[in-house]
Amino acid sequence: MPPGLYDRLRATMGTRRVVGIVSALVVAAAVAVRNRSGGSIRPVCRVITSDPEWPGRDEWDSLNKTVDGRLIATVPLAAPCHYSFIDDDGKNSSVFNQDVCDNLRDNWFSATTHLPSASSMSYQFTNDSCNPFLGPDSPCTLGYYVSYTVNATTAQHVQAALRFVQQHNVRLVIRNTGHDYLGKSTGAHALAIWTRHFKSIDLIEQYQHPSSDYKGPALKVGAGVEGGEIYQFAHDHGLMAVAGNCPNVGITGGYVQGGGISILSSKFGLAADQVLSFEVMTASGDIVTADPTHNEDLFWALRGGGGGTFGIVLSMTVKVYPDTFFSTASLMLLNDGNNTDAIYSALGTFLQSLPSLVDAGAWVVWVAAPFGFMITPAMISGIHPAELDALLKPTLDKMDRLQLQYQYSSLEYPGFLPAYRSLGTTWNVSDYNAGGRLIPRELVEDDAGTEALVGAIRYVTSQAFMSGVAFNVAHAVSSPDQVAANPYFRKTIFSAAVGVPINYTDWPANQAAQDTMTENLLPALGSITPDGGVYLNEADFQAPNFQQTFYGDHYKRLLAIKQKYDPNSIFFARTAVGSERWEQRLDGRLCTV
Repeated sequence: MPPGLYDRLRATMGTRRVVGIVSALVVAAAVAVRNRSGGSIRPVCRVITSDPEWPGRDEWDSLNKTVDGRLIATVPLAAPCHYSFIDDDGKNSSVFNQDVCDNLRDNWFSATTHLPSASSMSYQFTNDSCNPFLGPDSPCTLGYYVSYTVNATTAQHVQAALRFVQQHNVRLVIRNTGHDYLGKSTGAHALAIWTRHFKSIDLIEQYQHPSSDYKGPALKVGAGVEGGEIYQFAHDHGLMAVAGNCPNVGITGGYVQGGGISILSSKFGLAADQVLSFEVMTASGDIVTADPTHNEDLFWALRGGGGGTFGIVLSMTVKVYPDTFFSTASLMLLNDGNNTDAIYSALGTFLQSLPSLVDAGAWVVWVAAPFGFMITPAMISGIHPAELDALLKPTLDKMDRLQLQYQYSSLEYPGFLPAYRSLGTTWNVSDYNAGGRLIPRELVEDDAGTEALVGAIRYVTSQAFMSGVAFNVAHAVSSPDQVAANPYFRKTIFSAAVGVPINYTDWPANQAAQDTMTENLLPALGSITPDGGVYLNEADFQAPNFQQTFYGDHYKRLLAIKQKYDPNSIFFARTAVGSERWEQRLDGRLCTV
């Protein structure tokens, strides 16, 4: 058996028998009845590890053989920080190691610490199980972690896992790189399909399709290709690709399927706008093409309708563009305790300058917080620093008039990748409770709207960290309905992301902080954006009415497509399309409602 893949074998529990096929048929029938009638029926649940129907050792052994020894039994990443790790069989499988634990704590907030793990997830979804920042005597259990993961590298591995969960009525989770604010890439008592190691990238020098107007270069990328990897490959071929800010986000998974804001969005649109075709495994286990002439409804839904919902994407083909030179600009303005009013006055001028910046093709990231205001950075292709300086001149002039002390610089780079690498490291987002809101362009087009917006930002940032990502994707598609991404994107001037620090040593306090996000901070932005929307990849997982705010007027159509391709609700994810028909109970059991 290959080392490190099948980490531990489960002992058969008592009277467990193979009755999973019958259970799966009952779930399928119940969901089908609910889909047709919408009536009330007795809840039907996925099995959990304490059930006699849970697969026994022989079944897991058989699956492991089928997937070439690539089944991983979960041991939480922080288990070395605890004297005991209690698995689902009640067995103590201690892996305590103080040196390993100290290293984990020192590097916990780096994404690269979690990428090699098949099960690590955002703290909010752990139920405080196996916390590295508590003492070694504190409990370490699986909690809400997945029970097993298939480290898939072939379509056959994916098919085997998909077949297994349906035969045994086990919850399924789709996991790529695990960058996830919403808890979609984990689930208690689940089998996960890990797609991170689908790493192929192929260049298509001249893409052609009879139903596509696009005739330029394209890349076909496997499900696990990360942003930094596609950036490097494109650079090596004189090209640039539309992907995210964080280099280790898997672009084919929730990023593209959630819409995908990019550094190049003001030039070319959302990442979802770039997709030419998908290779998808549906709930039936069939591998299908989704493009403008094959499974057109699925093609539409996958471009922004949310990850882990409609099928398992194995690869996608996307547009790429000739590389060119870039300019960047950065600004830092610190709050010294006496200049707060002046800072927010300058912020108002900056917000009113955003339309000219994004219309010129800029992507502008800015931060407002109790410590001050930053532009980190503005980045734009095809213009020189002096031209970018001119676009930011109204803001700089306002700061000068207010006698604010700030640092500003602008630089030029010969191509996308050098400019991107100059940005340095990204924020350690794993130590924040997150939420967001899309802010419409109309708010910064007059003084009254800007004043209301600045007031809301000041209220939020007196208590929390807030980042804005400004872009213009209004003209990237012929209609807001061309792709499934929230149509509110097309009227957006920036996406606001709000962060409240996580308290790793006080679980109730952490829950209270997330409630503050839901009930206090985000409503301040919502009050000036009625009937608004959010970028679902950077949203509050507790958001009320997520169907409208995450998906907009596309939700009804998306739900119909969900029911067509996944009639038995094999694919479930928190806040995903159709998820309102299920609930996760306190013991992690997933049941219909």
